[in-house]
Amino acid sequence: MYRDHIPQVKVKVGISACLLGEPVRYDGGHKRSAFCADMLAQFVEYVPLCPEAAIGLGIPRPTIRLEQHDENIIAKSADGRDVTNELRQYGEEQAKNQTEISGYIFCAKSPSCGMERVKVYKGASKMSEGIGVGVYTEQFQKHQPLLPLEENGRLNDVLLRENFVTRIYAYAHWQSIEKSGLTAAKLLEFHSVYKYLVMAHSISAYKELGALLADLKGNVESKAECYIYAFMKALSKPVSRKAHANVL
Repeated sequence: MYRDHIPQVKVKVGISACLLGEPVRYDGGHKRSAFCADMLAQFVEYVPLCPEAAIGLGIPRPTIRLEQHDENIIAKSADGRDVTNELRQYGEEQAKNQTEISGYIFCAKSPSCGMERVKVYKGASKMSEGIGVGVYTEQFQKHQPLLPLEENGRLNDVLLRENFVTRIYAYAHWQSIEKSGLTAAKLLEFHSVYKYLVMAHSISAYKELGALLADLKGNVESKAECYIYAFMKALSKPVSRKAHANVL
């Protein structure tokens, strides 16, 4: 049944342009990902974006790094320019406008695009900790909390790769239902397709979602919103072989 609901058109996925081999990095180079550019590209339609190039920093350009000054973390260019607000504004704009994408692959460790463990320097010093999030990526986390997000490096892990692909297809299915007009019947049908997948990821989420759908009287949109948040959160947890066996 799950296969019957795989979209017949390619799912749209946002991606850091450098991962497709586009020469948009600070040195005019790229960080081409073989998995993204060769394998996954056969099944998805990419929306390549480079925030640093988009805000006019040029190619090549001075490097950027995250610096902590008191309570604030800023993105500072090697030539002394503070580009935090420009990156943040562009990120917010894209997060609000890119409503057709069903996932996003970011360039790891980038001060603009990194998802986690980005180096944050202590002011202008050389001391750093891997505690930051890219300024651009942070806006997608804030404004599109349901959107499946991943980094290129993590996609080398087979289990994380499988999890990401599962999430983008499930989310694309949900988006198609919302676009066609959400009803109680469609919500129940969606749940019937994915309930065992949810069970494999999280028994507690499986029970929570079942209870939520037990009574759909009243505001369906409100319950659907609660449902999809819990659903996507459950799928974000990688599944184990033991969990698959339990479901079977």
